[in-house]
Amino acid sequence: MHCEHWQAGRCHSCSWLPHPYPRQVDDKQHSARTALVDAAVAGAEALDWLPPVTSTTTGFRTKVKLVIGGTPRRPTFGTLDEHRHGVDLPGCPIQHPAVNAAVPGLKRFVRRLRLRPYDVPTRQGELKYVHVSVGQGDALMLRFVLRTREHVGAIRSALPDLRALVPGALVVTANIHPRHEATVEGPDEIVLTRERTLPTHVGGVRLHLGPRAFAQTNSTVAGHLYRQVAEWACGSRVPGSGTGYEGAAAPADEGGARTLWDLYCGVGGFALHAAAAGIAHVSGVEISSDAIASARMSAREMGLGRQRSDFQVGDATKWALERSAAEVPDVVVVNPPRRGIGTELAAWLDRCDAGRVIYSSCNPASLAKDLASMGNLRPVQARLFDMFPHTAHSEVAVLLERR
Repeated sequence: MHCEHWQAGRCHSCSWLPHPYPRQVDDKQHSARTALVDAAVAGAEALDWLPPVTSTTTGFRTKVKLVIGGTPRRPTFGTLDEHRHGVDLPGCPIQHPAVNAAVPGLKRFVRRLRLRPYDVPTRQGELKYVHVSVGQGDALMLRFVLRTREHVGAIRSALPDLRALVPGALVVTANIHPRHEATVEGPDEIVLTRERTLPTHVGGVRLHLGPRAFAQTNSTVAGHLYRQVAEWACGSRVPGSGTGYEGAAAPADEGGARTLWDLYCGVGGFALHAAAAGIAHVSGVEISSDAIASARMSAREMGLGRQRSDFQVGDATKWALERSAAEVPDVVVVNPPRRGIGTELAAWLDRCDAGRVIYSSCNPASLAKDLASMGNLRPVQARLFDMFPHTAHSEVAVLLERR
C-alpha cells in the first residue's frame, strides 16, 4: 500500500507498512501460535489452525478517531506529532472512503462554529477528537469530543448545516471530556439527533451501534469472525454461509448445542449471529447499558423474543458466577478486553459444565495466559482474523472443548 503520509514522515501509525502484506499475516499467525506454545497451553502443538481471514489493505477502517489540532481557521484532522501538535492526514488510505469524504465538510463545520481545537501542550482549547463510524449505506455516526458543554447548543442548532456539509451524518453526539489525559472520550454523552444508533450490516446480521458501544474497527473482517464463531457454536457450517442470513433461523437440531452465553457481548454480535445460525436461546452480558440497548433492538428486529434471547447489563464474571449449575449453557463465548478474562472467570470456565468455550482475543499474550490455566478445556481449532493490517495487532479466535 502506498501512503504519502508515511513517505513524508507525517505518520508512522501503520508500523508494518514496509512489510509485504502476506508476510504481515504470516508473522501474526506465527506470533499467536508461538504465544500458545510458549505458555504451555495443553494441546497447542497439535492445534488445528484454519487459514487466516485477511483484509483489504486499504479503506478497511470503518471506525476512526480523528485527533483535532491546529487553529479554528485551519484545523487538522489526523494525529499528533512528537511535540503533541496536530498533524493533518487527508485521504488516509486505511480509512473507509466515507470517512475521508466527510473530513472536508467537518473542517468547514469547525471553522463555521469557530471551535478551537484542543492544544495538548498548553491544555487550552475545546475540540479534542471527532470519532467517525460508518454504517449501513455509508451512513455516519459523528461524535464531537469536547472539553466543556459550552458549544453543545451551537452544534445542536447547526445540525442542518452539518448535514448539508456531511450528507451521511445520521447520528451526532457531543461527548464531554474535561480532563487532560490520554483517554479518548469522557463520561458524558449527549445525543443531539433523533437517531440514537447507527445501523450496520455485519456478517449478514443487522446490528445497531450506540455512541459508547464497542464495535470492531474492520466490519468486513468482523463479519467473518462472527460467522466463524456461530459455526463453531453450532458444531456445523453456518446455514447460508457466504450469502448472508435471512432473518432468524430455526432452533438447532435436537442433540446439538441449544443454548449460548456471550460474555462481554458488546452490541451482541456473537450472540445474534449464533441465534441466526440456529442456536435456540442466547444470552448476552455487557457492562455498557448503551450496548445492551443496541443488542436488544437488533434482537427485536430479528424476531428474537424472550423465548430466544436475553441481554443483560452487568459484569461478565460476576454474572456468570451467580448462575446456578442448571443455567450453564452448552456454549460460552468470551470476547474480553486486552487484559483477558482474569483468573476468576478462567477458573469458572474450567470447572463449569459447558461443553464448548469459544475465546475471541485481541491480545495473544493474555489469551495464552488464560488458556494455560484452563486445563479441563482442550483447544481444537483456531483462526487468525486480521482486523488491523500494517500493524502488529491481531484478533484470534479459539474453539475449546471439554476434555
